[in-house]
Amino acid sequence: MLSASAGTGHVRCGDALREAFVRDGRVAEVRHEDALEHCTRLFRELYSDLYTRLVRSAPTLLGLAYHVSDEPWRNEALRLRFDRLNTQPLVRLLRDFAPDVVVCTHFMPAGLVAGLLARGEFAGTLSIVVTDFDCHAMWLTRVFHRYFVALGETRAHLEALGFPADRITASGIPVSAAFGHEVDRSSVLGSMGLDPGRRTVLASAGALGVGPMELLVERLCELEDSAQVVVVCGRSEPLRSRIAEMVRGRPGFRVLGYSTRIHELMRSCDVLVGKPGGMTSSEALACGLPMVVVAPIPGQEERNSDHLLEEGVAIRCNEMTSLPYKLGMLLKDPDRLAAMAARALRMGRPEAARCVVQQVLEDADGGLLPEMFGRGKCEESALATARG
Repeated sequence: MLSASAGTGHVRCGDALREAFVRDGRVAEVRHEDALEHCTRLFRELYSDLYTRLVRSAPTLLGLAYHVSDEPWRNEALRLRFDRLNTQPLVRLLRDFAPDVVVCTHFMPAGLVAGLLARGEFAGTLSIVVTDFDCHAMWLTRVFHRYFVALGETRAHLEALGFPADRITASGIPVSAAFGHEVDRSSVLGSMGLDPGRRTVLASAGALGVGPMELLVERLCELEDSAQVVVVCGRSEPLRSRIAEMVRGRPGFRVLGYSTRIHELMRSCDVLVGKPGGMTSSEALACGLPMVVVAPIPGQEERNSDHLLEEGVAIRCNEMTSLPYKLGMLLKDPDRLAAMAARALRMGRPEAARCVVQQVLEDADGGLLPEMFGRGKCEESALATARG
């Protein structure tokens, strides 16, 4: 597995797949590598550090870049050449390890491995797992064995661009098997001193601890309903300290930093308030957890939000001032909340990682040849469909 620590979702998806490959037992050796750990420092800072800074301080700019670059094959040659210049340690890693199968959960290593396939420098299979509900143009590559996407709609989009239908699997986004397991709500909430009989809200800043969490918590303190709140601040210890000080002395609030029990919390809470990242959304859906979407990053998270709203598993709060009202009304409507939870379970794909593993190994065992998606057909399809 090759992921990239631009955000945390790509890495978490790679971890979920590694877990599934190990559990399957048919593979002699399984490795999950962060591709950015095998690149030049400047390149790593461009992909990871710059991304994090933009998420924190200039999300609108990030959204603009997302939309401008969402044109199939735009500046493809220049981008791939730049990637190759900065990823030679990763190329050496692949040559030394010589894997039979590579699964990429980020578009950068996918493009690199595709280039190796095209030049006959890699003989294994390349599978690409898209980690948002939509497939941005940066994920498109001309040489591959299989794409795994979140939704049937995403598969239809790739087919319209000219990708062969038999090489696209709508698997869902892989999540850890733990998110598909039932938990004892009373035990989980009781261990934090919370009442299992009360409505419980999970507020999450994601693993990076980004977003307007202090304003969010300030509004949650205004809830008229007798709900209790678990706030997860991610890896930002300063944020956790500030939030803890904000709710000091308030009954029914629990503040956590980075938690390895997020699957238990999602299974035990009644609603998630947070940003709709591809992995976070997929984990919540696997747990049947409705969402209140706040402050989505323009671009991929807004598109994820659209799908969640369309399926009726989420509501969106565009203004923090209205959060206590919108969330309070939802918590007072048990029938609506139950219906949203049921739809979330239907949309969720807790078995996605196992689906990917089975298909990837079947492709490898069957000697599937790479799809050489050359120029001409793909450009014509892209021009005809991508811009409507």
